[in-house]
Amino acid sequence: MVAINYAHQYQQALEQAWPYTLYFGDLFNTPNNQRFRWVNARTIEIPTLETTGRVDSNRDTIAAAARNYNNAWTPLTLSNERQWSTLVHPQDINQTNMVATIGNITQVFNQEQKFPEMDAYCVSKIYADYTEASKTPITEEITAANILEYFDKMMINMAEARVPSTGRILYITPIYNAMLKQAEKLARTVIIGDAENKLNRTIANLDLVKIVEVPSELMKTVYDFTQGYKPAVSAKQIKMFMVHPLAVITPINYEFARLDEPSAMSQGKYVYYEESHEDVFILQKKIDGIQFAVEA
Repeated sequence: MVAINYAHQYQQALEQAWPYTLYFGDLFNTPNNQRFRWVNARTIEIPTLETTGRVDSNRDTIAAAARNYNNAWTPLTLSNERQWSTLVHPQDINQTNMVATIGNITQVFNQEQKFPEMDAYCVSKIYADYTEASKTPITEEITAANILEYFDKMMINMAEARVPSTGRILYITPIYNAMLKQAEKLARTVIIGDAENKLNRTIANLDLVKIVEVPSELMKTVYDFTQGYKPAVSAKQIKMFMVHPLAVITPINYEFARLDEPSAMSQGKYVYYEESHEDVFILQKKIDGIQFAVEA
């Protein structure tokens, strides 16, 4: 049987799984991923469009015609190249079920290694780009008594920057999610006419913001990706991370995914190998759609 590079089909299968298996699945499914164009295997271009504002009209004359918009393309080069391979001895599997067995192996690899690594890379890369752009995260101590104040601070910063109120996501570690549940004034009172109505701020959806609880291990500022992933020595804990998916782009380009039959070169074993180019970028014009709270 001729070995086939099934990277395209593999990528389609992964894209279907990402929203359900990645903690940051909403970011990997950002609509921005449909707007870029590939220049080559490693570079994409991000379109930007700007226009001028309106001016007073004149009924008696015709203004000089001019182009009042500008279109530009910003190139972004994917620098995160990852690979993985494994040998499978025919005696370890039932050859008539080879594809399913390889499928099981890659499924475990995806769920226990690749997907957590992608989550770790996603949040740490966004944080790195965020701080590199001279943005400052919240570093004050957060408690059950003040967590809503810092949540509101993030919301105010986004509102002032005209970030859409719908679609915002708050990624939060379990310990701070517990604080959020215990927060003082969790239910706020709003007076409408003569009737007093309680506005319940539920944990699944707080002020229209989707709440996603993420394990602390996957909410660090920096990681070591030498093999798999692990928090770097200098890593700080990210407590809360508020983002609008339109503020980021997460291109992934699977270059190669292939299963080879046993051969003399492989000493009679099946060989599976995959390689991908992927990265995470902040769209600088929408950077205010990102807010962080980290340990001091």
